[in-house]
Amino acid sequence: MARRPDLVGLTVLAVLSVRAGHPYEIHRFIVDTHKDYVTGLPRSLYHAVERLAGEELIVPVESGREGRRPERTVYEITDEGRRELSTRLRSLLQTPAPDRRTFTAAVSLIGTLPASEALRALRLRAAALEGLLAGTDAHLSVMKDSGLPDILMIEVDYERTLNEAELAWVRSLIARLESGELNWPGTVRRDLLSQVLDEPPRAPGEP
Repeated sequence: MARRPDLVGLTVLAVLSVRAGHPYEIHRFIVDTHKDYVTGLPRSLYHAVERLAGEELIVPVESGREGRRPERTVYEITDEGRRELSTRLRSLLQTPAPDRRTFTAAVSLIGTLPASEALRALRLRAAALEGLLAGTDAHLSVMKDSGLPDILMIEVDYERTLNEAELAWVRSLIARLESGELNWPGTVRRDLLSQVLDEPPRAPGEP
């Protein structure tokens, strides 16, 4: 059985690739930027941090305490962690999967890749989607020739429609990258993340 992508760990690596931080900051970033594919917070986040540290993909660099708050450990990504992030992210971008949350996560974090790598992965995805559509069309044709009523093929048609829509969107994204309309200087600028993390925490009930 294929291993399910670790979307929480992927997000932790992506955030720490921009700047060091502690789990509370990462939690705030996930919530404030609506990374809704991350579930099970906050427990899943702390488990991911522990797991990544055990694999030496991230390392603790300092611990501190503010007032009566619990002690917080700041982590930074290692060189191996950066390589792992790049590998995982490229794989999710270029390979269609039944769980569409994986692609949502990948495009949400795409700015942590060099634009050239992201473009290459998206082109591979487009080619894979074209292959899926061709295979589905052949399957539908065989089913229709066998005399099966359309109602028995409705779910296949549904999946085809989703893949067709995704292919159109991916092609549009590729065009925006190729034209320079959408670009970033190698990685997401540090101040983009800091804009979220460096704001003072909101009081409960604040918008």
